[in-house]
Amino acid sequence: MRRVIIIVSFMVGLTGCVSTPRQAGVDKQFSLLASNVWQGESKLTVAQPDRLPDMSPAALAARQQQRLNWQQQLQQVNVAELSAQNQINHAILLYRLANQIDEYQFNAHLTPLTSESGFHTSVAMLLQGSVLRQAGDYENYLKKLATVPDYMQQQTDWMRQGLLTGITQPKAVLAGFEQSISSYITIDAPASVFYKPFITKPESINDADWQQLQQRAQHVILTEVNPAYQAYYNFMLQDYIPAARTTIAASDLPDGAAFYQNRLAHYTTLDLTPLQVHNMGLTEVKRIRAEMQTIIDGLEFTGSFADFIQFLRTDPQFYPQTEQELMRYAAWLSKQADAQLPRLFKTLPRTPYGVVPVPAEIAPKYTTGRYSGASRDDQAGFYWVNTYALNRRPLYEMPALTLHEAVPGHHLQISLAREQASLPDYRRSFYTSAFGEGWGLYAEYLGLEMGFYDDPYANFGRLTYEMWRAARLVVDTGMHSMGWSRQQAIDFLAQNTALSMHNVTTEIDRYISWPAQALSYKLGELTIRRLRLDAEQKLGDKFDIRIFHDVVLSNGSVPLAVLEQQVAAYIAAQQ
Repeated sequence: MRRVIIIVSFMVGLTGCVSTPRQAGVDKQFSLLASNVWQGESKLTVAQPDRLPDMSPAALAARQQQRLNWQQQLQQVNVAELSAQNQINHAILLYRLANQIDEYQFNAHLTPLTSESGFHTSVAMLLQGSVLRQAGDYENYLKKLATVPDYMQQQTDWMRQGLLTGITQPKAVLAGFEQSISSYITIDAPASVFYKPFITKPESINDADWQQLQQRAQHVILTEVNPAYQAYYNFMLQDYIPAARTTIAASDLPDGAAFYQNRLAHYTTLDLTPLQVHNMGLTEVKRIRAEMQTIIDGLEFTGSFADFIQFLRTDPQFYPQTEQELMRYAAWLSKQADAQLPRLFKTLPRTPYGVVPVPAEIAPKYTTGRYSGASRDDQAGFYWVNTYALNRRPLYEMPALTLHEAVPGHHLQISLAREQASLPDYRRSFYTSAFGEGWGLYAEYLGLEMGFYDDPYANFGRLTYEMWRAARLVVDTGMHSMGWSRQQAIDFLAQNTALSMHNVTTEIDRYISWPAQALSYKLGELTIRRLRLDAEQKLGDKFDIRIFHDVVLSNGSVPLAVLEQQVAAYIAAQQ
């Protein structure tokens, strides 16, 4: 099948334009179409209250055909006649559909896992996120638990097909992956993560009914869920990992070069080639390396760059002694960041956030930290901190990590988007890596203006995080498009950052198993910083950082071309 990579062009006007009666009619017609597409897509992808999604071949083929029909309808819309906000809505709906369609055409469903996690962890998180208040909610939860075996078997069947067609995750990134499966298997049912909803009785259920629900939950966990996870564990260990492909590049997959170009376009929302991205990365690495050397010289360290990195990786003063020490430091940094927000932002989210450890069942192969957003108004967001292997969690990286994952990074940006009541639901929940991760890295940069890096080591930690994202441009394109080996990529990342070797290998395996996603961070940040510099230069004394941040964040997560248009409109209006 011939693959076509679609780069969508955006035509976004000034948000202050007055609509005409004709435009109002066109907007109304489009809004109906958009609502049908979004509601229909939600039904295709969201699990039902009493069952997990159907992943059978017939179900996936039907979803693909429906998405192609919606895509065709959206492409027939005259975008130029839509209001500015509906132009953004149109672009985002097309972007989301294109990703689903492309992933199916490139057989992404044959590899429903990365080096970090997979459908087995997604099922657990989905079930843990269930809202249970009444007896009927618990009944549906038990029914959904009972569908775990069929769901996992369907996913395993796709992976078997992948083994037959050469579409698998590389063997090199799967060492120890089975541990993330066995962690969900418990002899004692009440100790299972799937039993958590049954620990605390709601007032709406009487004692006798509650006891019966608890007994049924234990039964389904022991007779349905545990065997399903055990079967998947056995499959991974006995069949999948031994037969997984020995190459690492996306370009080595069937139609792999087109697949990688497609993923690059999706994650960055930019029209760039792997070679262009690779060269941009080399330029950034050189610049950041010079800044890092300036800090080393200022500390009067007499050894080489490699010696300084080794010093940072091995000296106990830079590492927490206990999980509590690491978590308390992360929480303290978070509150320090909170206090700086009003002078940089006019609009702040009302949703609070907490600081919690990465779940133990996924921590060994998980990244150093992550943000988990709220999905309902009665929930908080959470900044996850990985407390596994404390001697690999340097404290000098924590300021940058906190700014990225909590505030003013992901929590602030994602919560503001979710709270935009004037935007349709699909805008409020939309997330594209180029914008979201670009904003996260920009938030690390804002730490300089916040006075957050109060010693040379913390500032070096900021730079090593920036170098980490710049090096991604080099190693991701290198491995997936230019013949780099896994060890070559590990060496490049290790030689240019102060990341612990555990984090280096974990990250490289993540890039191998998730092609092009890592490119979005640095390219997004470069775009935001370029747009800010342009606004500062053109507006001079009229530039207000708080208003600029409102402009960037007020439309939620958007493709970078839309952001360019919004900032250009803001500059024109100010002038």
